[in-house]
Parts: sequence; C-alpha cells; structure tokens
Amino acid sequence: MCSPLRPGTNGDVKNVLERILNLLAFLLTTGRPVTAAEIQTTVAGYDRSSPEAFHRMFERDKDLLRRLGIPLRTAPTDRWEVEAGYEIPPDQYRLPDPDLTDEERAALWLAAQVVRIGGRPSGPEAILKLGGARTTSGVEPLTADLGADADRLADLFAAITERRRVRFVYHDRVRSVEPHGLGHRRGHWYLVGVESDAERVYRLDRMGGLAIGETADAFHKRPGLTVDGAMASHPWEAGGGSVVEVTVVFDPEAAWWAAKRLGDVTGRVEREDGSLEVTLEVRHMDAFLGWVLSFGAAAEVVSPEVVRAKIVARILAVSA
Repeated sequence: MCSPLRPGTNGDVKNVLERILNLLAFLLTTGRPVTAAEIQTTVAGYDRSSPEAFHRMFERDKDLLRRLGIPLRTAPTDRWEVEAGYEIPPDQYRLPDPDLTDEERAALWLAAQVVRIGGRPSGPEAILKLGGARTTSGVEPLTADLGADADRLADLFAAITERRRVRFVYHDRVRSVEPHGLGHRRGHWYLVGVESDAERVYRLDRMGGLAIGETADAFHKRPGLTVDGAMASHPWEAGGGSVVEVTVVFDPEAAWWAAKRLGDVTGRVEREDGSLEVTLEVRHMDAFLGWVLSFGAAAEVVSPEVVRAKIVARILAVSA
C-alpha cells in the first residue's frame, strides 16, 4: 500500500506531519467526540481546504493515525446519537508505566544521546517521563550527528520500505539505484543499493539532486544483500588503484576506537604503552587520508614517506 507520507517534496511531508500533529493535539484536548465539520473549521491544515479536498485529506490522515497504532474511533456526539464524532480514548492512548530498572533507564538515556539531529542531542523530556535520569557522561565520541542528512534519510528510508528507485548525482554522474538499506559508519550515513546490477555503497552527504521514483514495488530485494555485508570492507580497500602498504600508529587514548573501527586486520601490533600499530593495504588514497585525519593528532602515518607527505599537505591546505 502506498504510504500517505510518500516522499514528494520535503514541504509536502512537512505539511502532512504538521496537520497530523494538529489533529492529534485537538482530539486529545477536547475531551469529547468532535465532528468532521468541527475538525475542518478548527484544525490548522484543513481550515482553508474545499469540502472535497478536506474529505480526501481527512480520510488519509485517519488511516495514517490508525496505522500508527493510535486508537481513533467514532462515538455519538450527544445522548440522542443523531451525529457521530471522532475521539481518541485517553486510557487506550496513554503509555503504561513500563517499570524500567535503573540499568534499562541508563541504556535509554545513552541511546537518546548518541543520535543527534542538527547537531543537538535528543531532549531529556521523553526519558524523564519514563522515570529516567541522566546517569551517564562522556558519550561524545559515540554520537552520530544526523545534521543536514535528516530529511534525506527520511526520504531514502521511505524509498527503501516502499521499494522505489532513486536517482541522484554522485561523483559527477547521475545514478539510478535500487535502494536496499541505510547504514552509519565513521560519522557518516551510507546508502546500500544496486546500480546496473552491481552492489554499491554511497555516502549521503555526497549525493546531489536526490529524486524518489513515483512507482512503488519497482524492484525486488536482492537475496543475500545486507547493509552489514556491503559495508564490511573499508573504503580505502575499494578502487582500481595499485596497492600501497601504509603503517599507522594510534596513541593509547585512540587505540581502542581504532581497533573497533578496523576489526580483524592483518599487520596489527598492540604495543606495551597501549598504542596500536597497523599496516593497511590502501587502494583508494583519498578515502584513507580522510579516515586517518578523522583521528586528529592521535594517529600518525609512519610509512611510506610519500603518504606522510600527503597527510601534511592535507593539513596545510585546511589550515591555510
């Protein structure tokens, strides 16, 4: 079934969301069944529409509320039951106390903090309503900033679930892709998909001109293609360039994080001082340089000298 929030423009999605929230707030605060006529004249988003347009929008919105699990029902507006109205029973809508343990509340707080939208962590209000309180600190290295990718993520997520092809510009070329999944790695979001019958991975912040196809169920999911599997390799291992063996040393405070991000790589030596030395086979030099520089001063390229020079040139170019 086609979703009422099928992506068109960001403005379309925003208008629907605002109208749904206005409708939900109105139904929860009136304390009585309200007629469709009252909703049209009172709820922002409906008030300027024609009767025909209101009927279409309201039917879609009612369907969406019910699909979201919100118990919208009809009930008589008076004792004579001449006219029916709409209401949301508070006892069926209200979240029961989940009786979380201290450990479960701490885990929820951490989960709310590590994902950011627009550079800001999630507000504490939802966790506090569940009996939670801030019990953790120092989670900055784990954060995933959605930033400007938030709208693009929503559009791509809808395209994946509804199996709609997507088009965008990537590395100066228009791509037509069957989207299969989204993944987050090293501070960036990636789309895993199929282009020209080949499995590909695309970084979201490098996409341009994203367009979502109009046809739902336009392709079949490829068996065996998973986000984890597609992103298992490192970006500097891809490409057709010649292999360059590069040795990097990570300071003790960054060694654990580097080890986690590298996984089981060969040429890995854990030093007595807690630092980590690894030797990597690099085919895509730009991808490798960007990754090493993300560690700042906590990572040093030891060899070869030509790669050290590239690192220095990158740093000087940024600071110039």
